[in-house]
Amino acid sequence: MLTDPISDMLTRIRNALMAGKTELVFPHSSIKESISGILKREGFITDFMVEEKEIKVILKYDGREPAIVSVRRISKPGCRVYSSAKDIKYVPGGIVILSTPNGIITGREAKRQKVGGEVICEVY
Repeated sequence: MLTDPISDMLTRIRNALMAGKTELVFPHSSIKESISGILKREGFITDFMVEEKEIKVILKYDGREPAIVSVRRISKPGCRVYSSAKDIKYVPGGIVILSTPNGIITGREAKRQKVGGEVICEVY
């Protein structure tokens, strides 16, 4: 049993990129689906599909270079990290993903909506 399924998802993405894979599969959850949707909308992955109890992600590459340079888990089960709207960190060339009362959104959207929340991860 996993204690941190989001961290598992991010690690699978990181490992697939380092191995040069074009696609990967991980167990489905609504949070992982929301994070995958944000990564697609922001241009970090090509596409994702929900199949039965799994999410299949098609990774994006620019030539041989992956679109995702780094993916880092911020808030962990043992140490939760929260941020107010005004204190959300800016990531040059990347995004911060937060869990807010308005759902899973990027830091840019959270600032626009003036809402804070738990900082899930940063991707660039």
